Amino acid sequence: MSADAPLPDDPLDARQFEIIVRRLADALAYGQESSPFLGAGIEYVQSRLYQNGDPVKFMDWRVTGRTGRFHVKEYEAPRQMPVYLLVDTSASMRVGSGAPGKYAWAVRIAGGLAMAAVEHMNPVGVMGVGGDELHQTPSLSRGAIMQWLHRLRHEPGGGETTLGRRVRELIPQVEQRCLFAVISDLHDPDAVPAIKRMAQDHDCVVIHLEDPSERGALKAGFFRGVEAETGKSFVAHGHSRFTGSIDAGLLARAGISYLHLPIDEPIVPRLRHFMKHRAGGARRG
Repeated sequence: MSADAPLPDDPLDARQFEIIVRRLADALAYGQESSPFLGAGIEYVQSRLYQNGDPVKFMDWRVTGRTGRFHVKEYEAPRQMPVYLLVDTSASMRVGSGAPGKYAWAVRIAGGLAMAAVEHMNPVGVMGVGGDELHQTPSLSRGAIMQWLHRLRHEPGGGETTLGRRVRELIPQVEQRCLFAVISDLHDPDAVPAIKRMAQDHDCVVIHLEDPSERGALKAGFFRGVEAETGKSFVAHGHSRFTGSIDAGLLARAGISYLHLPIDEPIVPRLRHFMKHRAGGARRG
């Protein structure tokens, strides 16, 4: 298939795709006081006396209360924190009720995050977590990023989600603290336990894409279907829910940032708000 040919679940040609990715990257970076990719890697260094002009959100109220003098917290931010994008390329990502579908959005989001990260000098790597064996180590090359984005767009896809297994394989290979961003429909029951394990040593973000049909919003009566990853036949109703809910509180307690993204709702504003909130939370410690 030509790199310029539109895909079944993504009507954009190569040039249109690159424009969309760059616009998404600009939207994620616009108005950010600092990189949205620092996350929980920021470490507390010390508290010092308040100086005129210091942000109130950095106030150390515990030390202030103990000493009776205003103090603010100082942090040490890691520079060039690598970002790993784990993109679900499994068969279930290609099934949906419209275009662009989950997989098309996953690749667009991966591209926007990658370009925004490189803009802040964070090297970016990618791993396919489906039938695809794509694995690129972190790089600051925009050209390399575009190459693997176009490869992802034209991967045939298929097979079961390997998210949990690939995460467990990757953990011992990465020595430096990284930000891992998982972009998936989370159909793998081993995904959340594996991500929780990864969050013990790294900063983790989970972007959960959901088609309206998966939450029972399909405008249909009874129908017969085939499960994309296992090939098993089933009978269901348009109001049937095909995936279980994710306990966002459980992920938060494990230090994992979680964003639920139904693809029939505005994607970019919610994604931008999410990343901006993460950046603000990181600076606050």
